[in-house]
Amino acid sequence: MSSSSYRDRWIECTPDAVRIRGYYFPWGTKTVPYRSIRAIRQVTMGPANGQARLWGTANPRYWASLDPGRAGKDTALVLDLGKFVRPFITPDDPAAVAALICDRADLVLSR
Repeated sequence: MSSSSYRDRWIECTPDAVRIRGYYFPWGTKTVPYRSIRAIRQVTMGPANGQARLWGTANPRYWASLDPGRAGKDTALVLDLGKFVRPFITPDDPAAVAALICDRADLVLSR
């Protein structure tokens, strides 16, 4: 397991979990232990599939955490926690976050 970490304004990878700031209303943080992540998928965003969404969802299967800068990004990560709703996150460096999650949760990134 890697000892490196990651942190931007909204996403933090700690040694034990991913912390997603602005996930719950109004500003609550969701903590996702690596052991609870079943799969991680990288998706390309466009105006019709997440890029224009500031927070929330139009699709009840996914929940986009708050990210006012999402419109300027093109890549998101979807975390499968084995539940109906899957967190949809847009870190500033999705490759670094995906690599840390894959390392710590012993997963392979799907695209």
